[in-house]
Amino acid sequence: MSLKAPPSPAESGRGRGGRAPRPVSRRSGIARLGPLPWIAPVILLILAVVVWPVVELIRTSFLNISIAGKVRGSAGTDKFKKLFEESDFGSVLMWTVVWTVVVVTVTMLLSLALAQLFNQKFPGRRITRWALIAPWAASVLMTAIGFKWMLNQTAGVLNTLMLDLGLIDSSKDWLGKAETAWPWMMAVAVFVSLPFTTYTLLAGLQTIPQDVYEASRIDGAGPWQTYRHITLPMLRPAFLVGVVINLINVFNSFPIIWAMTQGGPGYDTSTSMVFMYKLKETDIGESAAMSVVNFLMVVVLVLIFLKVSRWNEED
Repeated sequence: MSLKAPPSPAESGRGRGGRAPRPVSRRSGIARLGPLPWIAPVILLILAVVVWPVVELIRTSFLNISIAGKVRGSAGTDKFKKLFEESDFGSVLMWTVVWTVVVVTVTMLLSLALAQLFNQKFPGRRITRWALIAPWAASVLMTAIGFKWMLNQTAGVLNTLMLDLGLIDSSKDWLGKAETAWPWMMAVAVFVSLPFTTYTLLAGLQTIPQDVYEASRIDGAGPWQTYRHITLPMLRPAFLVGVVINLINVFNSFPIIWAMTQGGPGYDTSTSMVFMYKLKETDIGESAAMSVVNFLMVVVLVLIFLKVSRWNEED
């Protein structure tokens, strides 16, 4: 009696024509959409919160709108022409760029030093880390008002202390002039920006493996060489995040300036955000045009930084 081997799976699955039947797809219609059903709510949220307001803002800048909010027809590009013809427009843009660059630069340098300090072990490190959160936890508006009271000409703590120490002969109106108001407002902006930036850089420092530092010491690298060629390059992703977020936040900073000087006297301490807010009292369409300029400016600033920093290139 001869024994016959059982047919192989490939042979048993063949039809009469000798061809294997095509497998039946069990994927449902929803499965064919892939991740779309899960990311669709996020896309809709972005469209509703980001895209639609930008579109509406651009549309408003081409309309003639009364102070009461009534649309009186199209204005074409008249609002942009009126905006560009404002006598203070150029100085406001210049101070906006100076304000943003100075505050972000000083914030990043101080935060880099603080992050390096907090990454070391020393007595009281936990308490100092907690203390750094205070400016971040407090309201920006409340902090600005507190500094405004401190700088008050008649009852401010700073003038009182400096008079008692004989450093000044009479009380100074620190926020009454642009040359003294700008440094103080920049100092407040740096003060409230330090916590987030420091913790961002500190998180980046703590991701650097200690093995890399040990290898550099074995190779004979000094502290400065190690910091320059190992720490800074490996800290680059966290540094880029800190700079981009600070660029956007500082450029759009409104509470500090409005609470301390309201952009005055005149427009001497106004950034483009404060300038835009003041324009709405006389012309909503022109204010919307200023908003469009602000949006384009912050995009250009971020793109310039990303281009200069070569964020998508590997060292």
